[in-house]
Amino acid sequence: MINTARHILEVKGPDVWSISPDATVYDALRMMADKDVGALLVMEGDRLVGIISERDYARKVILVGKTSRDTLVREIMSSNVFTIHPDQTVEEAMEIMTNRRVRHLPVVAEGHVFGVISIGDVVKNIIYRQREMIKNLASKPKE
Repeated sequence: MINTARHILEVKGPDVWSISPDATVYDALRMMADKDVGALLVMEGDRLVGIISERDYARKVILVGKTSRDTLVREIMSSNVFTIHPDQTVEEAMEIMTNRRVRHLPVVAEGHVFGVISIGDVVKNIIYRQREMIKNLASKPKE
């Protein structure tokens, strides 16, 4: 079985938490805390225009002396968003995340956002698959 981004979303669920670029960073942080996520997609209607993460907040608000209540999401979001197609493999997701130094990948096809996978989702999937492989190898009859 080929393990894909689509498979991860089937297991974790397709919830997509997003915010408008015109919202305050404070509102974004509150939503991240409420949803227990480390990043939100920044959407204008159905269009993905960016991503905002806890890392963006730490580096682009706190460290430069801004305040989260007076800063808009559009001012600190990452607008160059790396995405993955639902049919790309978990290994490809890991490679993109490692090479691009990102922790969240929106799963997108033909302009439609299917969900988001995190580095934690990818690692959990790889560990599960390795355990299953070990279990299968251990249960094979010895020749």
